[in-house]
Amino acid sequence: MQDNHLYEYAVIRVVPRVEREEFLNIGIILFCKKAKFIKMKFYFTNHKVHSFSPDFDTEQLYKNLISFQKIADGDKDGGPIAGFDIPERFRWLTAIRSSAIQTSRPHPGLCQDLEKTINRLFEELVL
Repeated sequence: MQDNHLYEYAVIRVVPRVEREEFLNIGIILFCKKAKFIKMKFYFTNHKVHSFSPDFDTEQLYKNLISFQKIADGDKDGGPIAGFDIPERFRWLTAIRSSAIQTSRPHPGLCQDLEKTINRLFEELVL
């Protein structure tokens, strides 16, 4: 029998016009301290984002999400924050910010398979 993993996840949102506070779910970050696991997945279409704001720079959004991905992965090209340990990287990625990329508050859960869980959450909350 597999052990249950206590994990936290947050939904990544794009807020094309911050003043309107409308958002689109575009990704998931899942973190498990005990398993030393952090993973981020994202997906968006230009059409969907432009339905909120026709002139929103989706190329810049993609570049910023790649930076988030590098930080989550601990990639050496992700800058100094990517060098933080896994819990610090998760806390930095999920910090409250008033920019075009925001995250929900972290939510806890229990699972046996972290990969299956991030895929399920991604399908349910993003796709």
